[in-house]
Amino acid sequence: MLPIERIDTAVTALHSEGRFAWEQEPLPDKYPPQSDIRILSLLHFSGNLPNTPIAGVLSTLGLSFWCPPLLSPNISSTRSCFCTMAEMQDSHNEMGLYTPNPEVRGMTCLNRDAFNKTIHVPVIKVKKEIINRLMKSLKHRLIQRPSLKRVIEDPKDEVNKLVLLDPYKVKSIDSFAESDHALFKQFDVSPQVSQYELQLTYENFKCEEILRAVLPKGQDVTSGFSRVGHIAHMNLRDHQLPYKNVIGQVILDKNPGITSVVNKTNTIDSAYRNFQMEVLAGEENMITKVKENYVTYEFDFSKVYWNPRLATEHDRIIGLLKARDVLFDVFAGVGPFAIPAAKKNCTVYANDLNPESYKWLLHNCKLNKVERRVQTFNADGRDFIKTTIKKELLKYANVPSAEEKPSLHIAMNLPALAVEFLDAFKNLLEEEPCSSFIVPTIHCYSFSKDDDPLQDVKARAESFLGTTLEDCSLHLVRNVAPNKEMVCISFQLPTSVLFQSDTGEPESKRPRTAKESKLD
Repeated sequence: MLPIERIDTAVTALHSEGRFAWEQEPLPDKYPPQSDIRILSLLHFSGNLPNTPIAGVLSTLGLSFWCPPLLSPNISSTRSCFCTMAEMQDSHNEMGLYTPNPEVRGMTCLNRDAFNKTIHVPVIKVKKEIINRLMKSLKHRLIQRPSLKRVIEDPKDEVNKLVLLDPYKVKSIDSFAESDHALFKQFDVSPQVSQYELQLTYENFKCEEILRAVLPKGQDVTSGFSRVGHIAHMNLRDHQLPYKNVIGQVILDKNPGITSVVNKTNTIDSAYRNFQMEVLAGEENMITKVKENYVTYEFDFSKVYWNPRLATEHDRIIGLLKARDVLFDVFAGVGPFAIPAAKKNCTVYANDLNPESYKWLLHNCKLNKVERRVQTFNADGRDFIKTTIKKELLKYANVPSAEEKPSLHIAMNLPALAVEFLDAFKNLLEEEPCSSFIVPTIHCYSFSKDDDPLQDVKARAESFLGTTLEDCSLHLVRNVAPNKEMVCISFQLPTSVLFQSDTGEPESKRPRTAKESKLD
């Protein structure tokens, strides 16, 4: 610690030099308000700081300076800072305190013992009989580490126990606030701070701390995953693959309830929307159970499509339905649209081409006791539109106007291809609609990498329908990847598309999009 007078001397020297502009920074929370430490920021300087006379002044005063390494050593006009040697040393210590041993860098087979590390932490002695009453009031000062006991026995003292404090917040007795000292006085506790050798183990490090220490410096650290029941689903990048087994085991160890960690090995490009995966750690059981929006689903994750990030979107669409409405689910999967709609007392027609999805769709309908309200189909989406949907739409072509009319909804959640199925609705019905015909609303999903994803999806939908959509709603569902959005377009199916014209002219080809025209 340096007296304030030295800081003031440095400031005077900098100001007299004439080539510096500076201001004082707020003091970090870890230092008490009465601390002698001051941090100054250089807003601008010219020249090479280490070679200026000021460098000698700073060195004499016990001050050090730092310049961003990416800046030119000769000219700089950006924010730099200098601080006391004590401040820099504290910052260095903090960065390394909870960092695993450097020997773990590059580890491809997890060795938990290699993470054992001894650090020094502050402790105070507290009588055993008042520990519980004191801990709640001191919780903001206690050390925070996974699986670490903050009260330990003192083998040399049968009366007191040792309370482990946060080394970032407590340096000495002066680190305690007035409220802390009042608390110590109330419970007759000595605030004397001692140092204790604490043995950290693998269990005491966080997942990200471990992976950051293992992977090469500068590489992205992946500790996030999608949870599907007991399965953690990861999408590792190429540079992380040499460490995939370590990553998988750490994820397994650090996340209670996870018993299997898998990594996707290819994109979802099959007709059945599933993907290849490999088990990185844990059991190979892929049959799992999840709960979404109060509905339970069971399925084999390795053979069907399931994305937990779509729960909000599923709920949004179900919110548009009311009892007695009709839902046609063209790409139903294991039932995330169909089953909640049936539980809402809607009539549901659910289809999926994947035999495994169809099997689990049936299973989940029974599991949730809605099998009587859901008719299931195992067919190609286009065939489902031209047979089942066509047949059922005809029933609503001549509904008496006096009857209460349900709404008809068609969900098409196959973002990679669904837009291309829209042309299956062209000229689907032969008879001209009567005034009481119930026009269905389509909710079609698509991916877009366009700069304007909403307009891109609208243009492609219009292209396959062969008409302009005057009234439609566009909803950004989620960001799938950098520059890739998932979009939902909802619109009432134009009767000019749905019903055949009587001109006798052959069906025209779909109009080309502007992008396709530019290719010519």
